[in-house]
Amino acid sequence: CVTLDVQAACRDTTVTQELLKEGFHRDLLVKVELGEDAGGCAVAARTRLPPGIYVDPYELATLQQHNLTKAVLTPDVIDVEAPEYSARDLLLLLFLEPDARCSRCFRAAVPVHVRYHRPAEGTEEALVVLESPEVLLCCCHSHLSAECWEPAEVDTPCSSENTGPCQWHSTKHRPAYEESMLRVPVGLREHSSLVCALTLLTTGLCSGLILAAACKYGHFS
Repeated sequence: CVTLDVQAACRDTTVTQELLKEGFHRDLLVKVELGEDAGGCAVAARTRLPPGIYVDPYELATLQQHNLTKAVLTPDVIDVEAPEYSARDLLLLLFLEPDARCSRCFRAAVPVHVRYHRPAEGTEEALVVLESPEVLLCCCHSHLSAECWEPAEVDTPCSSENTGPCQWHSTKHRPAYEESMLRVPVGLREHSSLVCALTLLTTGLCSGLILAAACKYGHFS
């Protein structure tokens, strides 16, 4: 009975995420509503990005310079040109800002980009599954309920301005597990021979035209 009561008391913290816009360039919006008052605490969402999606570290640095978003990306060196099958997971810690419409609500958004995938067989889409983020709190002057929060292993300051050590806490009882599905258009593997033939033909034709123009109008000593 005690366990059930603790779970019921800690179940109120909720986290939702949305992928805004269309195409290969999206915005990841994360919204958190805490189950208890955490005034003075820093709130963040930690999420693992699969190889099919990434955050551009150069774009993120520019946004942080203009104070448009605050986040820590691990690793911080990323090959933005790599396709999905040669990339690896990323860990994103996104600092959330208070929502003026709700005293216990926080939100933040960050641009994300979809990588190119291998051609598939029998389908024109690939799925990128984005797991639900983990809610983290860092409270320097507030006391969190021990029944609902536990120390988390996060080697990151409480904010991008404060570089000192910080003890983050995570929820003991996470909200209902949710996933975000992103459908990525891919080529058909059965069309690979046709694509290669057309590419080779186009390349040869263009090279011939350039060579003909160079011979006709070029000046050779």
